[in-house]
Amino acid sequence: MSEERQYSVMRDVVLFAALGLLILFIFVSQGPVYSLRMMVEAGCYAIIALGLTIQWGYAGLFNVGIMGFIAAGAATSMIVSFPQNADFWNSGGPGLVAMFIVKLAVSGAALWAIYRSERWGIGPKLRALLTAIAIAVAYLVLSEHMAEMSDEIEQASGWMGGLGMPVFVGWIVAGIVAGVIAWLVGKICLGLRADYLAIATLGIAQIIKHFLKNADWLTRGTLTVSPLPWPVQTPADGEFIMARASYLTVVAIAIVIIYLLLQRAYHSPWGRMMRAIRDNENAAASMGKDVNRRRLEIFVLGCILMGFGGAVLIHFASIYDPSGFLDLNHTFLIWVMVILGGSGNNRGAIFGAIFVYIVWVMSEPVALMLFNLIGTYGQAWLGWEPPSDLASRALQMRVFVIGLTITLVLRFAPQGVLPERQARH
Repeated sequence: MSEERQYSVMRDVVLFAALGLLILFIFVSQGPVYSLRMMVEAGCYAIIALGLTIQWGYAGLFNVGIMGFIAAGAATSMIVSFPQNADFWNSGGPGLVAMFIVKLAVSGAALWAIYRSERWGIGPKLRALLTAIAIAVAYLVLSEHMAEMSDEIEQASGWMGGLGMPVFVGWIVAGIVAGVIAWLVGKICLGLRADYLAIATLGIAQIIKHFLKNADWLTRGTLTVSPLPWPVQTPADGEFIMARASYLTVVAIAIVIIYLLLQRAYHSPWGRMMRAIRDNENAAASMGKDVNRRRLEIFVLGCILMGFGGAVLIHFASIYDPSGFLDLNHTFLIWVMVILGGSGNNRGAIFGAIFVYIVWVMSEPVALMLFNLIGTYGQAWLGWEPPSDLASRALQMRVFVIGLTITLVLRFAPQGVLPERQARH
């Protein structure tokens, strides 16, 4: 084993051991119920961070639309696994939904046929005209049908309800739907670079969020949906520790499986090709590699993990609220996790996700404790009257602490605390 590799292994061991001690301290000081909840949520963020680190670390794709794919995955899993609404199935709603799916499929098939029409000798100008006409017709037909469908469903049953399928099925379908959305987005946006791609993905994330927020017939909008089912026993009977420990076990198994698969992909010829495209796109293209297709693959794969992680996270919360998806919590925070851990390093993404989420969650109670301590001694020694809104000020310290953390990391470890180890082939 080389000296560089020995140092890398030792650094990993030391950092993860320190993280383990921090988690142990939180369990002792905060109790198992609170600590288990925090660790489950941190594990869900780790899955999402793995999706981002392969996009940015493997291929250099600057995706700031993470929130949209998380929201799409969460909504999909909610619809698939939530119990059925008998009023909906006894109304004319299912027929309207089936017809909408048929029209959507026909519209997609028409666009695909136009896209592939160059094989039939149709030139680019005519293809562009036919594409514009097909999009306009599809928009008019689908929007008119959706208006009729939403009115009928809301009047007859309030909303669609779920399909009543197992939670694991909901999680898998959530990843698939997020991947399909990513494929559509990627076909349009992956030709953009850097900040332009970031702007495009940010706008698409807002479109997804506002659609889910206003689609009362599909997601109940701001009325929320609860309680969402769990894949294990729920804490409804008061067994919080056992229930949350079981959920954490499921999340941990998912992280291990995803990590092993990504590690295998990273060291495969496909992973080397992705890093070659990231490091020198022109050189990779000159060797006959289809750069756009490979970027689309990694973009879709990363978004599948984001949708899957969003589904796991929302089921643990047991409530679906589209207004709860925020850019600060579900985009910026995940970027901080990947940057701190080290982009392109799967272990770094897991470490960064868990550490940053602990800092994010614990900064409020720690800040409140310090504020109360300062207020108590300040009043006793100096006669200083502390403000009455210390609790809200402590909550705001989250952003300050995270900002300070990422500033220190960028100053002293710009490649992350667990940077990608440069492979030599």
